[in-house]
Amino acid sequence: MQALAGYKTTYEILSPGTSRTTVNKGCNVTMHATGVVKETDKKFWSTKDPGQQPFAYQAGVGGVITGWDQGCLGMEIGETRKLLIPAEEGYGSAGFPAWGIPPGGTLEFTLKCLQVK
Repeated sequence: MQALAGYKTTYEILSPGTSRTTVNKGCNVTMHATGVVKETDKKFWSTKDPGQQPFAYQAGVGGVITGWDQGCLGMEIGETRKLLIPAEEGYGSAGFPAWGIPPGGTLEFTLKCLQVK
């Protein structure tokens, strides 16, 4: 895992991108995502599950949890990246009970960048 400068979130590139277009602050991004609680190895969300769609958001502006927001910057279209997000850059001491994320839960996301606008 590689360090993310200024953050505790780390990342690993599982497969390289297929385009030189990268995720930058303010871009509109569409991703496939699967999230797992590291401590329990329990999947809490996946855009690949039946009835789900790829996730779209605006990068680098705080619309998603900090570890995701910062951990995706620099991704290329087609790249698959794993993020390991500590609680303080995820859902913190409250967790997200509706999704089964416990207080202080560490999150592991596997993300594939599909589109950047």
